[in-house]
Amino acid sequence: MTNQTNETLFKEVMGNYPTGVTVVTTVDENGTPLGLTVNSFASVSIDPLLILWSIDKRVSSHDVFKNTDKFAVHVLAGDQSDICGLFATKGTDRFSNCEWQLSNQKLPVIAGAAGVLQCKTFKTIDAGDHTILIGEVVEIESNNKEPLLYHKRKFGPIPDEFYK
Repeated sequence: MTNQTNETLFKEVMGNYPTGVTVVTTVDENGTPLGLTVNSFASVSIDPLLILWSIDKRVSSHDVFKNTDKFAVHVLAGDQSDICGLFATKGTDRFSNCEWQLSNQKLPVIAGAAGVLQCKTFKTIDAGDHTILIGEVVEIESNNKEPLLYHKRKFGPIPDEFYK
């Protein structure tokens, strides 16, 4: 098999794996809020509370996220596909187009998420064309909402049939 075939098959298999959708935010050295849509998110440890996510090294905010000492992970709610799209679109003023505020941790927190995990950076790991960021959770907000899902390049809430 060629690399192109492997890449295509990899994308096909991974695209068929349903995931939740998050937006990760931080501030740069000037206090300007930054954020992006991320579906490469997972829990790592209970003791201490650790999570991970990864960022493509080609993303313009890569260095800011790699070097930050804190970030917030927003588990998007089922009705937040617009927020997902907003933070996945290049060249937009993301924060002027959504409701948000600075938290006690001085992190931009987007309103309406199913949950928010505010983290201090625990470790970064070089991983091919991505960097893995591991965060230690220091503050948790849960809003008891259903999450937004990503499957086969589509976003949506958990289908009602799932609960039958």
